[in-house]
Amino acid sequence: MYKLLLCWRYLRTRWIALASIVSVTLGVATMIVVNAVMAGFSYEMQTRIHGILSDLVFESHSLSGFQDPQWHMDEIKRAAGDDIVGMTPTVAVPAMLNFQVRGQWITRQIMLIGIDETTHAKVSDFGRYLQHPGNRGQLSFALRDGGYDTIDSQSDTKAVTRPALEGAGWPHRRMRVERERVWREKLEADRRAGGAADPAATDPAASGPSRSVDQQVDAVLAATTTDASPVAAEAAADPAAPPATADPFRQARPEEGTKMDPAREQFTGIVPGLGLASFRDNAGTDRFLVLPGDDVKITFPTSGTPPKAVSDTFTVVDFYESKMSEYDSNFVFVPIAALQRMRGMIDPQSGLASVNSIQIKLREGADLDRVRDTLRKVFPADLYAVSTWRDKQGPLLAAVDMEMSVLNILLFLIIAVAGFGILAIFFMIVVEKTRDIGILKSLGASAGGIGGIFLGYGLFLGIVGAGAGLALGLSIAWNINTIRAGVEWCTGERVFDPSIYYFYRIPSIVHPFTVLWIIVGAVGIAVGSSVLPALRAARLHPVEALRHD
Repeated sequence: MYKLLLCWRYLRTRWIALASIVSVTLGVATMIVVNAVMAGFSYEMQTRIHGILSDLVFESHSLSGFQDPQWHMDEIKRAAGDDIVGMTPTVAVPAMLNFQVRGQWITRQIMLIGIDETTHAKVSDFGRYLQHPGNRGQLSFALRDGGYDTIDSQSDTKAVTRPALEGAGWPHRRMRVERERVWREKLEADRRAGGAADPAATDPAASGPSRSVDQQVDAVLAATTTDASPVAAEAAADPAAPPATADPFRQARPEEGTKMDPAREQFTGIVPGLGLASFRDNAGTDRFLVLPGDDVKITFPTSGTPPKAVSDTFTVVDFYESKMSEYDSNFVFVPIAALQRMRGMIDPQSGLASVNSIQIKLREGADLDRVRDTLRKVFPADLYAVSTWRDKQGPLLAAVDMEMSVLNILLFLIIAVAGFGILAIFFMIVVEKTRDIGILKSLGASAGGIGGIFLGYGLFLGIVGAGAGLALGLSIAWNINTIRAGVEWCTGERVFDPSIYYFYRIPSIVHPFTVLWIIVGAVGIAVGSSVLPALRAARLHPVEALRHD
């Protein structure tokens, strides 16, 4: 009992130990907060990676793919059994995306992916990343008549960050066609009249590179009274509105007996990533280069040997945003049947289509690695590759895990500093209390009892410091966004910029096991730092200790 009483007395009266307690508190709190935020970021990243990729990917080594995907899916189902709950065929091929903004051509390298709109959403979370509520329910490659989200559907805020999408879809397409018609009529009228006062307004060639087609159209609309729709008039009057680009691919339209009416018809629909078609300004507002309703051109290789480059015109019908820049600025989705036809992946004799991958969804709790290994045994490795979504992003996930491990080691050094402080303080106490130690030993205290006093004192310091750090760390981790808002209000500076991370809130997840090993580690360092002083105190001879003064 005397050991506990002395430990408690030292803890209350020895204020020099407060420095060690504060060090342990700050170290524990820092590790809890950092691990919570890192776990939140890791969870968000893995969720979004998995949201685009299915559980398993069965693919061909060749871009030409393999025939009869239904037979392959039947064989996969037979091999994996009840673990499979859904499958969908896809065609993925590298391509180039081209569109025009204010007279300037923009070219982007993309991965063109053909999907089945009826089954693709069943094997991934692709549907919930779309910007039209109807497409989130059931994807359609038909252009919608407005109704696109002007608010980020994945955000907790209600701020309008995408005002340009308010008139997207058929209203924007009809407005663009009307603007082009007015411009053409004005040019024709000026030509018949023998010219105009401003040749740049009537002759695109006279405008030079500094004047785009859209600027010429705006000039014509400003000087011409037409019966254009209110949407077109509002867009022409608002300089901040996204430019409505005249159709740059009208010469590439196939003439199949009748001329296509772009105000009533569309090309094959595509769904590009939001990062391909927009950029975010400093105010957090998305500025769009193209909108649903605009036409773009895509160039991709055929499936023949050797492959040939072919091009076709497509109509943007929606955007998807997984908030993973690697995907949002690279992937473009099209109907799989259209892509198979354009690439020549349909056998003219048998009518069987080819695909180069099958996305597989497994039941909840299924062992991904076991199913993967089973399929690898069934299908020859020289023709097919089977991988999990983690295998696809193995280097990235491994890098994140390594970063967390290294960061934890560095942060644990903060608690180690507190341990050296405890070691120095305890040695000082042993020297200062040498006479008291001699008296206790002369009264019958054992060497183990004397050593137990200092070990218990170290245990008390560790428990108090770790407990305070636990309370502080959990308070910060659970209220980190409130604290962030307060810091931003006080400093006037943005602490967490959504334009960089594409998160509107700092993700934070507290894992009980992580907190437990942090607490145990902190207490262990405190107790371990008191071992050497305890041994020195226990070895003191009572006579030598009493002769100290």
